Amino acid sequence: MPSDLTTIADPAFILLAWSAGLVLVVSFVSFARIVGPGFTWLAAGFSLLIALPALFAVGAWWARAGGLAVVLALVWARNHAFAGLLMLVGGLALAVEGSLLAGSLPTASAALALGGVTGEMALGHWYLVDPRLPRWALNGLAATAIIGLIGDSLVLWLGVGFPSGGGQLAYWVLGATSILLMAGVLGSLRYPAYSGVMAATGLSYLAVLTTLGVVFLGRALAIGLGPFA
Repeated sequence: MPSDLTTIADPAFILLAWSAGLVLVVSFVSFARIVGPGFTWLAAGFSLLIALPALFAVGAWWARAGGLAVVLALVWARNHAFAGLLMLVGGLALAVEGSLLAGSLPTASAALALGGVTGEMALGHWYLVDPRLPRWALNGLAATAIIGLIGDSLVLWLGVGFPSGGGQLAYWVLGATSILLMAGVLGSLRYPAYSGVMAATGLSYLAVLTTLGVVFLGRALAIGLGPFA
């Protein structure tokens, strides 16, 4: 954990970790050649958007290097292997910047949780167009999100102590809801029919909102930020 705990609750840091996680998801999807370049353009473009505060921060050279790699991946998105490599480099560079800001464990746990659930939601749309695509990728992303959510709670517990304050109940409810939603995604994907993918994508939409809530709220509670002191 960083010496200045307020950095773990900095919105710019959380957005940076989110971006790193999603960029690494895009790298995985590109290497696996599951879908076409449209997914790379959409997800990587969104990743750049949410990373903007970090990209323009003073001295954020790792973030800028990662952003440049992502931009190059957008240009070469049709070359799956090269785009995947660029995304891998970009995601790792963004994660390094996050680690320098707030520590490696808070960065990794937030990236796993937010990247997994957002990647699940975004990739699910391609499965709605062609439900015959292999579902192992969606299953893997849902499992990654669950691991990230559990890991994020452990990071706060071991590094700071269990979140305390007026929003404690909301934190645990959001956390449990996020995990249950992703478990529901895994359950839905067991059904081979189109309705299984449709249900999984719908649940992942809700999980994006609750996961964002639990990541932000958990950190705010851990450092006693604002009304959560």
